[in-house]
Amino acid sequence: MTGFRISEATQRLAPGQPFALESGAVLPGVEIAYRTWGRLNAAGDNAIVVCHALTGSADADDWWAPLFGPGRALDPERHFIVCSNVLGGCYGTTGPASPAPDGRRWGSRFPRVTVRDQVRLQMRLADHLGIAGIRCVVGGSMGGLQALEWALLDPQRVRAVASIAAAGRHPAWCIAWSEAQRLALAADPKFRGGDYAAADPPRQGLAAARAVAMVGYRSPLSLDERFGRSAADDDFAVRRWLRHHGNALAERFDANSYLALIDAMDTHDLGRGRGGLAAALQRIRQPVLVGSVLTDALYVPPEQRSLVAWLPHGELFEIASRHGHDGFLIDADAVELALRRFLGAQSAPAPQPAPDVRLDAGYGYAC
Repeated sequence: MTGFRISEATQRLAPGQPFALESGAVLPGVEIAYRTWGRLNAAGDNAIVVCHALTGSADADDWWAPLFGPGRALDPERHFIVCSNVLGGCYGTTGPASPAPDGRRWGSRFPRVTVRDQVRLQMRLADHLGIAGIRCVVGGSMGGLQALEWALLDPQRVRAVASIAAAGRHPAWCIAWSEAQRLALAADPKFRGGDYAAADPPRQGLAAARAVAMVGYRSPLSLDERFGRSAADDDFAVRRWLRHHGNALAERFDANSYLALIDAMDTHDLGRGRGGLAAALQRIRQPVLVGSVLTDALYVPPEQRSLVAWLPHGELFEIASRHGHDGFLIDADAVELALRRFLGAQSAPAPQPAPDVRLDAGYGYAC
């Protein structure tokens, strides 16, 4: 349990057994916070798994509301939809703000987790729920990293994947943004190396880290159109906007969880232990919808084009949003339409094997 606001509709699973991490560390016990919509059919194969972004929660119908509803991509009348808070989070699933075996918060002692660890815990939840087949795993940003991992970790159960505004591994560009956030957070004297009191957390440091992130989440066009150079007493509106978002996150999120999750993203590489990124992507036999926000300055569009070039059954759709990375949330109607069409196409005959996969040599990295 954590002290952060959790929806009353959230359910919890405590498997009651140790959970081994990629690092070799073992969590003596874990708790998974999750939500579901709709019902699992008799065959257990109408599930859709939704994976949230960095500071999201299991409340997918809140942060991705346009995707939910009768006739929409995520239709509770047809699908059994599942979304869980990730391992390392602070909205009910075990993370640094949770009690350790000694009764104190894990804090800085919480072991490092990876995206694969997060997906493996989600798989444990799917087992508990009796899910035999997953029609699609869909996620944006950090959730998009997890969606691709699902395809490789659970190929027998996952029939399709939608990875939006994401990548196959974190490049130096994304890691640099993460490090700027770490430095901002650690500069708060109250951080104390992660051993801060629950009642006196490093709110200023977390707010500063969030402000850094927000610049990367939006585009120059979006900010200029919204704020221009409007100012009141030399306090520009865009400055007030950054402070607002920083302070809002500091009130609803745990600083150590924030670090744990950006660490998981930075260490993510689909190709680790699988012969490299290209080889790993070529092993994904499921249809994969790859969403690209054309103004994304964080997971830039060439990343998604590289994914599609390597995937045997990859399909690219572009979101013509002016809002940058956050376009996958702000312009969710475009995501809903593309995902609904993609899911509908999965009822058609299976695609023929793809020809030799082309490597994208036009960009310095693919992640």
